[in-house]
Amino acid sequence: MENPKPDLGRSLREFSADWNSDNSRVNRHGFAVLYRKELADHLESRRFWILFFLLLIISMVSLRGALNTISGAASQASSQGQSITDFLFLALFTTSGSSIYSFSTFLGFLGPIFGIMLGFDAINEERSQGTLNRLAAQPIYRDTIINAKFCAGATVIFITIFSIGLLFTGAGIVISGIEPRAEEFARIAIFLLVAAIYICVWLSISILFSTLSKHAATSALGCIALWLFLTMFLSLFASGLANMLYPADSARATMMDAINNYRVRVGFSRISPYYLFNEVTSVLMNPNIHSLDIMSTLESEYSQIASYLTLGQSVLQIWPQIVAMFAETVIGFAVAYICFMNREIRA
Repeated sequence: MENPKPDLGRSLREFSADWNSDNSRVNRHGFAVLYRKELADHLESRRFWILFFLLLIISMVSLRGALNTISGAASQASSQGQSITDFLFLALFTTSGSSIYSFSTFLGFLGPIFGIMLGFDAINEERSQGTLNRLAAQPIYRDTIINAKFCAGATVIFITIFSIGLLFTGAGIVISGIEPRAEEFARIAIFLLVAAIYICVWLSISILFSTLSKHAATSALGCIALWLFLTMFLSLFASGLANMLYPADSARATMMDAINNYRVRVGFSRISPYYLFNEVTSVLMNPNIHSLDIMSTLESEYSQIASYLTLGQSVLQIWPQIVAMFAETVIGFAVAYICFMNREIRA
C-alpha cells in the first residue's frame, strides 16, 4: 500500500492553532520580557562598559599604528614610482604598527573575552541567588529562560562589534582621507558579521560552562582555560601530530610528505575558532589571496599572474570557515540547552 501523502493544509492549520493558543502567546510574552531584562542587565553593567571602552580605545590606537605604517609604505612606494592604491582602506583593519597589533588581531584575541564575560554567569548566578526557581515558576516554557539569555547576549555582541567597526571605519575615513569603494564597504560589513559570529561561539561555550558549573568562578576559569588552549596551544599540538605522522624535516621526506604534513596541521588547527577567524580575515580583507590550500598557494606564488578576487569569489573561499564557526555556535548552545533542560533547578 502506498503511504498517504501528508496534508499540508492540515499541518499549517495545526501550526497556526498552536501558535495562536493562549499558552504560546503567554510564552512569547514571557520571552520578550526576559529578553528585554537580560539586554538591559548587560547594557547597564559596569563590566560591559569597561570592556566596550577598552575595545574602542585599542581599536583607535591600532588605527593610528596602521596609518603610520601605511603612510611610510606609501612614501617609499611613491619615491620608487610605484602605487599601492588598490584596496588600501582594507589595510587599515589588518596592518599593524611598529609597537601595536592590528585591529583584526585584537578582535580575534580579545573578542572571546567579551563573549565569555556575557555568559559565564548566565545560569549559575541565577541559581545561586535563588531567582532561577522564580523564573521557572512563571507560566512560560522552561527553555525560554536559556533562549532569552543567549539571544540577549548575541544582540549585545552584534551591537558592540558593529558600533566599534563603524566608529573605526568613520575615523579611518576622516583621518586618512581615503575614500573606500562600495566593495570595500561590503567586505568590511561581512568581516564585522563574521567577527560577531566568532564571538557568539564563545558566548555559547560560556553559557555551557555556566550550566554545568555551580559557581561563576569555576565556569569563568574553565572558559578561559579552553580559550587559551584553542588560541595558543592547539597549533603546537597540531604541528607535533603532523610531524609524527608525516615527518617533513627528515632526509627521506618527499614533497607529498610536506603537503600531507601541512594539511594535517591545518586540519587540526581548524578546530579552533580563532584559527578559522584568522583565515576568514586573511582572505576577506586581502583580495589578492586566492586560496588557503597549499597547492593553490604554491600555484599563486609561482605560476599565476597577480590578480584580485571579486567579493563573491572571496566569500566562496571562506564559506566553509564561516559555516564551521556557525556550527560551533549551534553545537555549543545545543549542548547547553540539553544540559539545562535536564538539570534540576528546584530548591
